[in-house]
Amino acid sequence: MAKKRSPKKKVSPHSSTSPDAQRLNKVLAAAGLGSRRKVEELIEQGRVQIDGDIVTDLSCKVEPDQVKIKVDGQLLKRSRPVYYALNKPPGVLSTNYDPSGRMRVIDLVPDRDRVFSVGRLDQSSEGLMLLTNDGDLAQRLAHPRFHIQKSYFVVVAGQMTEDELNKLRKGVYLAEGMARIDGATLKRVRKGCTELEIVLSEGKNREIRRILARAGHKVVLLRRIAIGTLRLGQMPVGASRTLTSAEVKALYVASDPANRTKRQAANSSGKPASVKSLANKRKLPSRWKKNDDEEDDDLLS
Repeated sequence: MAKKRSPKKKVSPHSSTSPDAQRLNKVLAAAGLGSRRKVEELIEQGRVQIDGDIVTDLSCKVEPDQVKIKVDGQLLKRSRPVYYALNKPPGVLSTNYDPSGRMRVIDLVPDRDRVFSVGRLDQSSEGLMLLTNDGDLAQRLAHPRFHIQKSYFVVVAGQMTEDELNKLRKGVYLAEGMARIDGATLKRVRKGCTELEIVLSEGKNREIRRILARAGHKVVLLRRIAIGTLRLGQMPVGASRTLTSAEVKALYVASDPANRTKRQAANSSGKPASVKSLANKRKLPSRWKKNDDEEDDDLLS
């Protein structure tokens, strides 16, 4: 007997196919309406509207800036974007969820229930991390296709030579394929160890440690010191701070897809592209601006 086919799931006509679209339940949860499961119940109960139409499809994706979302008839108030730079201590996890209850990077910033980390550092590594609720910027900074450089201060066991570094610059084969670094500078050779600065725009798991292991050197210390235009500076270990508007703007300019060719050219030359060369002036995302036509008591907080 022929198997009965399951009926094809109906997808909401409001579901966006844009690469910038987010799951509706994620948007609602980020706005503070409860856990993912809680907001899924709101959707299933028909209490959520997109541009005036009730949506019950849990797979629906939206671009929050492009549609009007209402819950129980009230316009959804999106959380204002927040941005934190953190100097991650070694031993702290980059993941947002840990069933064992170990310390996470989000435990070290004020808005831990609202933010997520942009990219990761492995547990034993330290240094600069960015935490935000801005999914657009997070995607630009974390995805390899945007070619955003991250810089690392690395100490390895043993004495490395320029010849060894030149071999690394040409690329190293790892299990998943060729791994390439954008730059490697020998900073200092000391008795028993070598200090390096390494620049990457890829994001393979534990990439620096594995690349250097292939060269026969164990990583003793790995500290991220820059993400694009954002620098770690003298921030104490475990401390965090809010990014300035200028810093956020610089990250948006540096990660603008229109500037990708310039970034790729800069990466291949080993020199970071300056923000001024990419754009002289750029407006901040629209969600930074308050809509004066909206009354606060009409919004769902």
